[in-house]
Amino acid sequence: MCKAFCKVADPVTETIALFLISFIANAFSAFAGGGAGLLQLPLLIFLGLPFSVALATHKLASVALGVGATVRHFREGTLNWRVSLLILASGLPGVVLGAVVIVNIPERPAEFALGILTLGLGLYSIWNKELGQNIHQPKNSVVHRFIGISVLFCIGFLNGSLTSGTGLFVTIWLVRWFGLDYKQAIAYTLVLVGLFWNGTGAFTLGLQGPIQWDWIPVLFVASALGGYVGAHYAITAGNKWIKRVYEGVTLLVGFKLLIG
Repeated sequence: MCKAFCKVADPVTETIALFLISFIANAFSAFAGGGAGLLQLPLLIFLGLPFSVALATHKLASVALGVGATVRHFREGTLNWRVSLLILASGLPGVVLGAVVIVNIPERPAEFALGILTLGLGLYSIWNKELGQNIHQPKNSVVHRFIGISVLFCIGFLNGSLTSGTGLFVTIWLVRWFGLDYKQAIAYTLVLVGLFWNGTGAFTLGLQGPIQWDWIPVLFVASALGGYVGAHYAITAGNKWIKRVYEGVTLLVGFKLLIG
């Protein structure tokens, strides 16, 4: 266990804190379509893990969010396999590249820039009242698809290299560019980003450094339960509620990235 935190808390308190914060973070993330790192990653760092270890541990634990959300969404049959393959094929190479080059990227400037972009997402959604409330047919052109794939690759790069909010980027991009409503977009984000993107990023980061393996079981359980609960309420809630929660989480993540 972490020596730094054990000075002020016993293992039971540590485990309870890990479970509760991870459950809450992943439940909100599953409802809003991203943002679990807003609470979970800072907690791991507070408990004494170095940033690189905390990032790899967070990424691996976030896979369980995808597992919990996948169980719930597969029961609804909301995922189209062609769209799923497009998101995976576009984003996974970016995830691997981002995880490989993270050691050469200045952390603070990158997080600050990401914070500004994330705040922009929230403000954009607030400004567009009808955004994501209904499904729209996207343009069927080579240029449109190329831009969509290119942006997903860039978001994948951010997912592999940075900490918080990249799922929120995928959600808003699927809404804005591919014509999905919030409920559908979040389903794709949770299953494909949570399970496959984060799993690939965790594997790549794990090859380059250690993971806090003795914390993984409690984080896995909490993340999976949180993902299932959040996905359930995302399915049963209307797009208007999801849009409001998305905007709130986006603004919080953006502010958190700006202040460090």
